[in-house]
Amino acid sequence: MAEQNHMQVIFDAKSVNESLARMVVTAFMTDMNPTLEQVSDVKTAVSEAVTNAIIHGYENKEDSVELCCDRDGQQLIVTVEDHGVGIADVERARNPFYTTKPELERSGMGFTFMEAFMDKVEVCSQLGVGTKVVMWKYIERDSEK
Repeated sequence: MAEQNHMQVIFDAKSVNESLARMVVTAFMTDMNPTLEQVSDVKTAVSEAVTNAIIHGYENKEDSVELCCDRDGQQLIVTVEDHGVGIADVERARNPFYTTKPELERSGMGFTFMEAFMDKVEVCSQLGVGTKVVMWKYIERDSEK
């Protein structure tokens, strides 16, 4: 039977908590024996998803971000959810260099980075309700490399 685990953390939507999210996910995936590259990939994707929730979802207003990690065998599933403004056009938002905050010098590469570093990314959003980003990463065992 595949090893399973679940973790859920809710934290304030403050930029300072982005590093907390990265550390929590790194600790969660440690027993999967990831490579440094895999850890770096996941940390980058989590950082982008959490930053999007804070900057775009809540527009820097105080609220909370929910971070969940699930393990199903060697599959890591990370979910970042906010209850902010939502995304009007998810497909457009996933295009490289698209940003709703050019005045903040946002590069518009958040979803592009998530998709580059994770195996699969799904984005569900509803205006006025919020956004949920679900990301999958398969962590190879040493014997599979």
